[in-house]
Amino acid sequence: MKPQTHYIPTAAERYPLALLAGLMDFVLIVAGSYVAHWLRFNDWFMLDHYLVATLVVAVVLVSCQMMLGTYLSWRGRHLWGQLGRMFVGWLLALAVVASIAVLLKVAENYSRIWLVSTLAVTLAFVTVFRVSVFLFLRHLRLHGHNLKQVLVVEMENAAAPLRGIFDELPEQGYKVACFMPLGHDEEWYENLRRQVAACGVHEVWLCLPLNQGEAIKCVMYALRHQTVDVRYLPDLGDLPLLNHRISNIGGLYALDISRSPMEGPSRIVKRLEDLVLGALITVLMLPVCAAIAIAIKATSKGPVIFKQYRMGINGRRFKVYKFRSMEVHEEGSGQLTQAHFGDPRITRLGAFLRRTSLDELPQFYNVLQGRMSIVGPRPHALAHNEHYKDMVESYMQRHKVKPGITGWAQVNGFRGETDTLDKMEKRVQHDLWYIDNWSLWLDLKIIALTVWKGFLNAQP
Repeated sequence: MKPQTHYIPTAAERYPLALLAGLMDFVLIVAGSYVAHWLRFNDWFMLDHYLVATLVVAVVLVSCQMMLGTYLSWRGRHLWGQLGRMFVGWLLALAVVASIAVLLKVAENYSRIWLVSTLAVTLAFVTVFRVSVFLFLRHLRLHGHNLKQVLVVEMENAAAPLRGIFDELPEQGYKVACFMPLGHDEEWYENLRRQVAACGVHEVWLCLPLNQGEAIKCVMYALRHQTVDVRYLPDLGDLPLLNHRISNIGGLYALDISRSPMEGPSRIVKRLEDLVLGALITVLMLPVCAAIAIAIKATSKGPVIFKQYRMGINGRRFKVYKFRSMEVHEEGSGQLTQAHFGDPRITRLGAFLRRTSLDELPQFYNVLQGRMSIVGPRPHALAHNEHYKDMVESYMQRHKVKPGITGWAQVNGFRGETDTLDKMEKRVQHDLWYIDNWSLWLDLKIIALTVWKGFLNAQP
């Protein structure tokens, strides 16, 4: 058995590049406003009402860019298309700013020359910045850096369009690690899993005819334990699609069939939510945590904090923290017995902590670390993952997002002991629904429901 490694999230996982792009836009907009002020008044000092207007313009512009998705990854997208979307965002922001000025009747308090100059200068700054970043990334990728490794599953001539742009893919941010002709026996599927692991593949592209729906299902089932992104690349250039998510990679259409919704601006919102609410709750709960720690130490022998490895985002392991609610005991290698009603291992204080969910409070430290979220699928013990991943369909897909302290399954009653397969299936169904329908408002609703009815429960 391989030793368990301590998972430390990368900077890109804690603070995605989209966040840096938004912050850079904000800085450039403020800088452009000061330059415009100097050009108009020959003075760098800005009066308070001009400074407020600058901040409002910056917030509106960045918000409009987030709404239009210009902070999403540019990988596989053309520069001019992304710049065009950015310019649309600026026009939308201009309309919003003008509406605010008219509604508040403050337009006469500002120089129109300064406002127009601000928009022109900042647009120039941001455009130069975007083009520079694009050219820099292009240079890196052409020299073999910042590339996503891709495994292509092909059948007959379905991958011919992809082979036609094979030499252009590195410029788009992708590199094909290998091509695999489609097979149908178990040995081929086992070889597919080995190739995904051996090549360090980030994505699997399925270049298959439209009549190979069953083959797509089989490939998805074979990769059910993997957290790689899966794309289907049929020839869909002239086929109109409704209510589907389509990506464009080098001019080719890719139908995303296994992707997490939490990327780009969504990841920024999710991380900010965790940092702000996590820090606030941590500060408020410190006296309670101190009292619980003293009580645990006074009533039973052993450590105050219970640590256990769990599986986090993209299958990476991390240590989860809980207040110890059981007597210290040993279990056999690979064994993990779930707590149950009347479990003699649970202390009297531990029973109260588990019933009120107060034993979960140390996990807010995991949230601030960036290894968990406040809301998300509950992390299961590693032994439970191994047990259920072959029994529950799409079980491992719940690891495409960070695990949470509470979740949609928990506020709907699927918490605590999962002593039957049906309970685990229902929990996974709720977790996958949450991932597919995530929004900030859904998170806030789950947090409110947790406070309202989730802390007190009848679970062991």
